[in-house]
Amino acid sequence: MDLLFGDNRPEACLAVGLDCRTCVERSAANLAQICHGLDSAGLHRIFFQMYPSEGCSPMAGGFALSYYEAKTPLIRLGVAAAA
Repeated sequence: MDLLFGDNRPEACLAVGLDCRTCVERSAANLAQICHGLDSAGLHRIFFQMYPSEGCSPMAGGFALSYYEAKTPLIRLGVAAAA
């Protein structure tokens, strides 16, 4: 696992059995659980802090989409509970 902490590149993730889509979707879903109010700019800033490699940059849009998809059920649940 030290490989992931020191080297956030697609090749490093693939070496330990992760693919880009799964990695980004899980990260975005976890972020949605702890931080509900991020806008697009905030999501992109966080993405590039987490994944600084140029090889990861094509996944920024997928990260934002996964965040919003993961956040949506939380919003609906909150609205239903308030009603």
